[in-house]
Amino acid sequence: MPRRNPRSARSRVEPSRTGGGLGDVYRRTESGPDGEEYVVRTVPGARAVKRYRCPGCDHEIMPGVAHIVAWPADGGETDRRHWHGGCWNGRWTRGITRRWS
Repeated sequence: MPRRNPRSARSRVEPSRTGGGLGDVYRRTESGPDGEEYVVRTVPGARAVKRYRCPGCDHEIMPGVAHIVAWPADGGETDRRHWHGGCWNGRWTRGITRRWS
């Protein structure tokens, strides 16, 4: 039987966990078109289990579809919005739909 080499301690370290069970790897801060700072979290398709409505296009984000969750850095959980990746990236050229403004 072949001998297995032990993994280094560095490869066993897991990222610290934040709300929702996602690691800090998925979380970053970005500036918005209004100059405000936003906390942005990427939600992989495997973790997307509910339907959400995107404020950029007003269409539904279906379960299983990877998307972005963003909220103002000084805001709370009630300020979170779920966006399609393309809608979040295009927010510089268009505003939020009327339903959300």
